[in-house]
Amino acid sequence: MKIEEQKLRVNGLSYTVRSALDKDAHRLSEIRVQIDGETENLDREQGEGFIDTPGFKQIIRTDTESRVNLFLVAEAEGQIVGFSRCEGNALKRFSHKVEFGICILKDYWGYGIGKNLLKRSVSWADSTGISKMTLNVLETNVKAIELYRKFGFEIEGVLKNDKLLSDGKFYNTVVMGRLKPEMIKRR
Repeated sequence: MKIEEQKLRVNGLSYTVRSALDKDAHRLSEIRVQIDGETENLDREQGEGFIDTPGFKQIIRTDTESRVNLFLVAEAEGQIVGFSRCEGNALKRFSHKVEFGICILKDYWGYGIGKNLLKRSVSWADSTGISKMTLNVLETNVKAIELYRKFGFEIEGVLKNDKLLSDGKFYNTVVMGRLKPEMIKRR
């Protein structure tokens, strides 16, 4: 699905949040590898799970055509500097929810890019009949957990000793979910 482009200015940086386009595929392939090498907050090490340009083109096309998928990019200084995805499920019993994920280049942390990608995704989900958003976050990523809580996400569970990081230690994964406000009233 596509959304309307939004221009933002935060902490002196001007950037745009918009739907991903075919032309973005090559840059997305590059920055995903870069981001994976900049943080251990994500599931992959640098180069793992590589998606090439044709792979990203296919994801973008699928997400654009799907009612339950949303692929957003953040563009600053003429380059894509981050992205997020909401991925739905074709199975009827799970058709009410999407899984959210986000990646931002480290040089662009602190400019509200993650917050604005999340804000647009939550707004999209609420307006399209999606009643639940889910995500996984590393327990040490406290800033992300706080941000998600501000948008109504709650901790639904913890996957213990879920990730083995470069320090040789195991870390927990926090499973979070957000129900559409009307759903909370019905429970």
